[in-house]
Amino acid sequence: MILVTGGLGFIGSHTVASLLKSGNDVVATRYRSGRMPSFLADKKFAIETVDVAGPHAIIEVARKHKITSIIHLVVTPLGQLSPAEDYRLNMSGLINVLEAGRIAGVKRISIASSSSIYGGVASGPYREDMPLRVQGAHPTEAFKKTFEVLGRHYGDRTGIEVVCLRIGNVWGPVYHSMNNLASRLAHAAAKGQAAPLPRPNGRPDFAGDALDAIYVKDCAEGIRLVHTAPKLDHAVYNIGGGRFATGADFAAAIKKAAPGIEVTLQPGSGPDNRGDNPVMDLSRVSALGYRPVFGVDDGMADYVAWLRAGNAF
Repeated sequence: MILVTGGLGFIGSHTVASLLKSGNDVVATRYRSGRMPSFLADKKFAIETVDVAGPHAIIEVARKHKITSIIHLVVTPLGQLSPAEDYRLNMSGLINVLEAGRIAGVKRISIASSSSIYGGVASGPYREDMPLRVQGAHPTEAFKKTFEVLGRHYGDRTGIEVVCLRIGNVWGPVYHSMNNLASRLAHAAAKGQAAPLPRPNGRPDFAGDALDAIYVKDCAEGIRLVHTAPKLDHAVYNIGGGRFATGADFAAAIKKAAPGIEVTLQPGSGPDNRGDNPVMDLSRVSALGYRPVFGVDDGMADYVAWLRAGNAF
């Protein structure tokens, strides 16, 4: 039985779907989210309402369901918490999940890290064995680096196999915070509006900004392949698209998915651009059978169709 924390969230819900499709028994946790993606509505799996920052709840779930492994995908809402509360929820959640795994006697815990961990690296491809800067320029980079160091240390001391999943820039159905360009293009197209919808922080989008983009269905498959592999040769795995896409690429894709839509992006690159060749090296995960299926064009077509079918996110 696999426990997926944040299992009804963006990446979590697709990961649950992938695990179920491949025949795994799953328990998904949720906290405040009441949504149920349509692709999970008729599936058989357990759901538990859990605050992973609470010291006992996740342990009780692990015992109740006789959990054999854990995928920790819970994330705090970006930019909505004070520094102290963000720290409390992230770090309490991490130790509670690790300790629940120890008490339940699980063999493997997979922890969601992020491609943001490569911040400060001048050029890709980004490899898992690259040296990284110590500081974190923003909360995601800081917490994910901490997760990797402390999670693997905990695993060394307890004998649990702790695996870190460095996940790329994910986009697609069920994403709801509207921070990434792909989501705001797709939602604008589904509503018949000029694209993209504005960023929550009001900053402009640039045609030349590039990133390693991974469609969420591919991301879920990568997570499943790593977590369920009988044997792993590494403790850290990149899960990305293996190629970069620019704002202009996404703009072209939305015009194909929704002909006639008006798209306006700022020319050139902005301050958030990741530099030269910002791609993730996928050699390690590819050895497990991972092959991204969705490119920018077919991913955008799938995303827009999902929204036009009446799905809120």
